Amino acid sequence: MAGHSQFKNIMHRKGRQDAQKSKLFGKLAREITVAAKLGTPDPNMNPRLRAAIIAARQENMPKDNIERAVKKALGNDGENYDEIRYEGYGPGGVAVIVEALTDNRNRAASDIRSFFTKSGGNLGETGSVSFMFDRTGIIEYDRSVASDDAVLDAAIEAGADDVVSGEGGHEIYASTEGYRDVAKALEAKFGEPRKAALIWKPQNTLAVDDETGEKLLKLMDLLNEHDDVQHVYANFEVSDALMAKMGG
Repeated sequence: MAGHSQFKNIMHRKGRQDAQKSKLFGKLAREITVAAKLGTPDPNMNPRLRAAIIAARQENMPKDNIERAVKKALGNDGENYDEIRYEGYGPGGVAVIVEALTDNRNRAASDIRSFFTKSGGNLGETGSVSFMFDRTGIIEYDRSVASDDAVLDAAIEAGADDVVSGEGGHEIYASTEGYRDVAKALEAKFGEPRKAALIWKPQNTLAVDDETGEKLLKLMDLLNEHDDVQHVYANFEVSDALMAKMGG
């Protein structure tokens, strides 16, 4: 499970850098607006919107910003964003999935391709690496919410597929079809989770040396810094020492 926790660290690197708060708020607002536009503006009836609002709250995004992002969708003003998934290989043959919301497909594709190329990797076709990941729902709770056994029992009863409990908290996994019902059942029991979303979870992780790991972490940062990029997933793990050195 070491690889899994490293994967999580890499996934959330951008969220822990205070200097990037305004950029992060912009990305969160974009996801809220798109989710509200694609479905109903009621988060209780729109699981994607609910996930986006939970993510925004976790980053302490002001309530006014959240409400403004929902209203933007209702008013039909502002840009229209395309959802695009990019797939490719980073240094060391590591598989990378990039999810983007963009109002300029050409710009996004050009920029993301250049990031891969500069890092010694290459952008592939859609489907070129996603077969190495599982599309799955994740619901996360802090460690303090309940004991491992209590969370496991509740998750099984709710119809979850897997539970991983550790120092960082409880992670409950559910199928894309059952995820909404599992999340609802757990929320009724334990309250609002710290995260509830659909993710790309690597089936296996690849251990890389520090030199390759440094290149990969720099690629992750470049991608996460881009305004159009919402999420980045990769199937590698690095040493704790390198993670600390790189500010993870």
